[in-house]
Amino acid sequence: MPSFQESESVAMVRSMVRDFAEKNIKPHVMEWDESQEFPIELFKELGKMGLMGVLVPQEYGGAGFGYHEYVAAIEELASVCGSIGLSMAAHNSLCTGHIMQFGNEQQKAKYLPLLANCEWLGAWGLTEPNTGSDAGRMMTTAVKDGDHWVINGAKCWITHGKSAQVAVVIVRTGELLDSRGMTAFVIEKGTPGFTHGRKENKLGMRASETTELLFDNCRVHESQVLGQVGEGFIQAMKVLDGGRISIAALSLGIAKGAYKASLQYAKEREQFGQPIASFQAIGFKLADMATQIEAAELLTHQAANLKNMGKSVNRESAFAKYYASETAVRVSTEAVQIFGGYGYTKDFPVEKFYRDSKLCTIGEGTSEIQKLVISRSILRD
Repeated sequence: MPSFQESESVAMVRSMVRDFAEKNIKPHVMEWDESQEFPIELFKELGKMGLMGVLVPQEYGGAGFGYHEYVAAIEELASVCGSIGLSMAAHNSLCTGHIMQFGNEQQKAKYLPLLANCEWLGAWGLTEPNTGSDAGRMMTTAVKDGDHWVINGAKCWITHGKSAQVAVVIVRTGELLDSRGMTAFVIEKGTPGFTHGRKENKLGMRASETTELLFDNCRVHESQVLGQVGEGFIQAMKVLDGGRISIAALSLGIAKGAYKASLQYAKEREQFGQPIASFQAIGFKLADMATQIEAAELLTHQAANLKNMGKSVNRESAFAKYYASETAVRVSTEAVQIFGGYGYTKDFPVEKFYRDSKLCTIGEGTSEIQKLVISRSILRD
């Protein structure tokens, strides 16, 4: 179990990110959401602060922090804007995290410093239009041609698919349904045959860019393979184990943002001559929200603690991601209810938390997939 006292470095990161978000994100939240603007310059600023390479060792230009600091940073961003928290998490956990975990020394030395300071933004591609959670049936293929691989196909729901300078992509190099028939490649923007498709028009997380990645006879040198040929799917599952901690943190931030706004509103809003917080119906909602957030936070830091120790987090990250994401949806739903008619308008913050929260139960493995991971794990014991 994690310590119940926040370390000095976690408290420092939390304070720094909270101040940054208040000054540089909060004033623009609805403007970015309405226009679906992806504020790339903001991420350059986060890069200067070390937040785009939170887990990257200092020797590669990163901050060299652990998962507790990482969770705190995502949480503070997401409590102001889920989109910014999501993009920061995807860059760190997926693209950067995959290269850090499975890249060779040459690949790490080349890409990690560029990603850690956000000179380059990263993307990661596993999902395809017709496969979703059934990644074993992916149709994007790479065929060996001399010392190159020729890639054809498409990936979808890619965070930063348009703006990223580099993407880690998992494609099929072997037989269908063979878990050792997929390989991870790191591919730079501008590689002939590698382009992005349309940008998705989403319910929430609208300031986080989501597009397709398209491959049309894209020739990639064999030096761009991450790890060994055939290991891509196994690598992806390990990357997602850590990534789920970041989505739990994202969910936690959204839930805390919605709760904080609800608590303040319930104390200030009067009906029948008293603050609505004094009515049991509202008080009980706040009690449920606070309890669920507390439990989600403990599960998230339990997974972070195990990850810091280098232990398997397959089950614990699924616990955290499943519970925290469902908590974000429940808490933000109740927040809208507490605000009443005002909660349904864009003049108050809770409708955005409500919209943003839903992605947390879908991205990086749906709630149903988390339950599958958990049930398989407990049945193996």
